[in-house]
Amino acid sequence: MKTITVNIPDNLDIDNNEFIMTAASKMYEQGKLSLGQAAQLAGLTKRAFTELLEKYDVSVFNFPATDLASDIANA
Repeated sequence: MKTITVNIPDNLDIDNNEFIMTAASKMYEQGKLSLGQAAQLAGLTKRAFTELLEKYDVSVFNFPATDLASDIANA
């Protein structure tokens, strides 16, 4: 496991959990992490992470239409 240290200036009103959730949700939105990976990064269950995605304006249904078409064709 990798460890990243981020220095957050005292004048910013953000806590560690909010920072991690923001990073995890953005990386999920960009397709860099799966739902499970993002939830693990945030230290949450998949269900809890999914429920919090709305707060960060990220849809749980985050995949390209081409992937959906491919999934339907392969079903």
